[in-house]
Amino acid sequence: MSKSFDLLSSSAPFLICSLAFGAPNLSGQDGYINMPSAYTGEDGTWSIGYSYDKPYSSLWTSVTILPALQMTARYVGIAGIAGFHDQQYGGNYGRYKDKVFDAKLQLLPEGKYTPAIAVGRTDLFGTGLFRGEYVAASKKLGDVEATVGVGTNRIEGPFAGVRWTPSQNPNWALLAEYDANDYQKDFRASETFAKERTPGVKAGVEYRWGWLSMQAAYQRSHSSLNAMVNIPLNEREFVPKIQEPSYFAPKEIPVRPSAEEWRTHPEHAQALQRVLQKQDYTLVSISYRRGTLTLNLGNSRISDVGRAVGRAVRTALYYAPRETRTIKVTYTELDLPVATYEFFDMAALSDYLAGKISRERFKEFVLVRSADPHDRIAHSEDKDPLATGLSDEAGLSILLSEDGDVVQLRKQDSLLNRFKVAPKLAFYFNDPSGALHYDLSLASNIDRRLGEGVYLNAGIGATVLEDVSDVSQASNSLLPHVRSDVAEYKRGNRVKLFKAVLSQYYKPATNWYARASAGLYEEMFGGVGGQVLFVPPGQRWAADLSVDAVRQRDVDGWFGMRDYQTVTSLASLHYRLPYGTTATLRAGRFLAKDNGVRLEFKRRFRSGIEIGAWYTYTNGNDITSPGTPTAPYHDKGIFFSIPLDAMLTVDSRSKGSFSMSPWTRDVGQMVASPGDLYGIVEGDEQQVQAFDGLGNFAEHLSESEHPAISRPVERYNPWPRVRLRLDDSAAALPEVPALLKGSLLVAGAVGVASLSDKRWDNFIGNHEGNSLLKRWDSASSLAPWLGVGAAGAAMMLGDDRLSNTGLIALQSAAVAGGSSLLIKQTVNRSRPEADSGHWTTQNGGQSKSDSSFPSNHAAVAFALATPFAEEYDAPWLYGVATAASLGRTAQRKHWLSDTVAGGLIGYAAGKWLWKAQRNEGRYQTGFNLGPDQIGVTVKKSY
Repeated sequence: MSKSFDLLSSSAPFLICSLAFGAPNLSGQDGYINMPSAYTGEDGTWSIGYSYDKPYSSLWTSVTILPALQMTARYVGIAGIAGFHDQQYGGNYGRYKDKVFDAKLQLLPEGKYTPAIAVGRTDLFGTGLFRGEYVAASKKLGDVEATVGVGTNRIEGPFAGVRWTPSQNPNWALLAEYDANDYQKDFRASETFAKERTPGVKAGVEYRWGWLSMQAAYQRSHSSLNAMVNIPLNEREFVPKIQEPSYFAPKEIPVRPSAEEWRTHPEHAQALQRVLQKQDYTLVSISYRRGTLTLNLGNSRISDVGRAVGRAVRTALYYAPRETRTIKVTYTELDLPVATYEFFDMAALSDYLAGKISRERFKEFVLVRSADPHDRIAHSEDKDPLATGLSDEAGLSILLSEDGDVVQLRKQDSLLNRFKVAPKLAFYFNDPSGALHYDLSLASNIDRRLGEGVYLNAGIGATVLEDVSDVSQASNSLLPHVRSDVAEYKRGNRVKLFKAVLSQYYKPATNWYARASAGLYEEMFGGVGGQVLFVPPGQRWAADLSVDAVRQRDVDGWFGMRDYQTVTSLASLHYRLPYGTTATLRAGRFLAKDNGVRLEFKRRFRSGIEIGAWYTYTNGNDITSPGTPTAPYHDKGIFFSIPLDAMLTVDSRSKGSFSMSPWTRDVGQMVASPGDLYGIVEGDEQQVQAFDGLGNFAEHLSESEHPAISRPVERYNPWPRVRLRLDDSAAALPEVPALLKGSLLVAGAVGVASLSDKRWDNFIGNHEGNSLLKRWDSASSLAPWLGVGAAGAAMMLGDDRLSNTGLIALQSAAVAGGSSLLIKQTVNRSRPEADSGHWTTQNGGQSKSDSSFPSNHAAVAFALATPFAEEYDAPWLYGVATAASLGRTAQRKHWLSDTVAGGLIGYAAGKWLWKAQRNEGRYQTGFNLGPDQIGVTVKKSY
């Protein structure tokens, strides 16, 4: 039996109606006035607002990043408290301000008779001035929504809320709550209006009009105001394409030449090339051989690859030789062949474009695949494939809302040569010299194609207004100052060469992309380097490796260099998850010569808007505040990418991107890429691999609801798969006699090993300074983490058998690790390094979870190794697990019997779960992203 899960579609009226229940409170989370509810908002709702709630004013943004997860960020000012008392250090900062991040997770959705239940935490990290935790339950009864909950820390005890939205007038709502915030515990409450505030009943009124909402509330001691805009990110477009040019349809039908006329008279190919260039096609190359018309091209404006190819083919049919039997179109980005479309029946192609045959019928005559390097038209086939050169309209134009710029002066041609001048505005927050700094400049960018795949990108900027240079405090970072000297760079020349880099793009093989670059990468660094990207067809993952040897530029902004230089090397794995989410893991060496990993998550909504965040963990100990020697700071931030296509009356590939992160940090930093390959081809690759790859090929109104065009959100419900595995695992548990027998054998093995504990520990102690033992200990400490990574990679990247084995290994590691920690709580054995004796109990002040028996590392190592060893008949993996386990004794971290006990626990867990779940065909659950479908299928055999 198979079951396909539903797809999500949305519409503006549905979103606006859904806002009748639930709206952001003063802190941005769905709730009432001060209190939260159990609702997390409609999936993909992005709210931006400002609230005033004496003594607090908040600029906040909130997004329902997943259907059950709402994330909120707010910038809170506290009236009555100065940010800094020292006039020489922070005297211009103004009142005290704090960055706050909140999260709410809905554990159970609302049912017909059951409430929605959610847990939340405010002020997740940082100063923790508004730290709080809560659980809430909410239910809708007719026109009324009600919530009860309980919290700790700032929300102290039980709270409640109610909202009445009359069905006769759904734009209005009345609300009330019991506010349980303990304002007297707020930061320096005795010095602010917070000392006047008390818990109790509060009431308010709300009004909603389209995307706009406002709330006014009376809170006994004062009144509050909350205004916001709610943007439905899962709308495919916000503005209808009323000015979008139609596809090519000449008033006078051209006379199609014969194959001989095409060959002997180049003006036929040139005519087709010129018509395509007028439709914003770039790098148009044309070749005709033995009945096949071949086109290589990209498009600078149309965002849908299928539609771009469809318009090109529709145009080609008017000019192709009469003997044409096949049309082959290779879509390119920066001379990189991305996807190839082959059409084998000209009559079927014409009929489908005219709406005479169905999409299902048409697909029989189409092949869509990843492009090969040989799909490019070589100069040997056509003496000059780009002979006609620039398009006729390559003039200087003033453009609005392009590339994220408010206004720009631009000249661009069909060979991707471009000159652009546009204003740039950057903001910098939270320096003691001022809460807000700005940098307004005029930037001129020159992009020049010098040859096939060879591009020169240069940028010169002139500062118009800025006050970043007013920052007077020098960086106190103990790391190399790769980013924290930003104020020094702003004090440099007002006119600077920001970028001048030469890049060669090429495609060495199918599914492989490569780039080599040299020059001035960015304002602070220049160098040489390259990147290689692999994108396997039909898979959810892609991987790349980038290596750059860079040197730091001086603050003047031209060709001078500082002494600092390094080599950065980052390997990245990109994995596409349901709900349009992509996870990226980068590992390697960063700019400050720190080594570590960076984890990125981003969600792409139906509108094309992307919202994401990153967190970097490296061995670079950044102890500048709020970091400390015991808890160093780790780089983190959020980013947005907003395509203008959804907000314009014409199609556009332009987008604006920006990020928010601490701007005076050196840890976990990356050099700006001259041209990130994954970013260049990611969108095209995903469009080509989704469904049949045709997208909005023919632009039929009848197909407007086809999944390839309406872009449904891919959903995933793991519970059927989880439940089936739980049932099978429970059924595979050994009977009581077998369990007792196994327990006795384990106890016997541990007892025998215990007899050798002291002798083994004495041997290790006599060689404690041995370098080989130290390296053994270090390797064994890393082994479980490497094993978890290997099992995770097998689960995500392997075939069905390998993926299932990887999942079993991860489950086994969790069971073994949990069992080991439970036993530690009971035994509480001291470690050998404590020199407190054999089988003695730890001192009372030490954590039981850190006790010696059993070895958690050994339990996890054997749990990870056993499913692979059994499934693939690889007993040598037990040797690897044994070496990793015994390594825990090399520096007296464990007794010998600890590792034996841990290893047996891990082996038992791995063997049990492998036997129970080894039949991968029984759990055929996959994320379906292929022809005509998107969703999740669960197959169960009986």
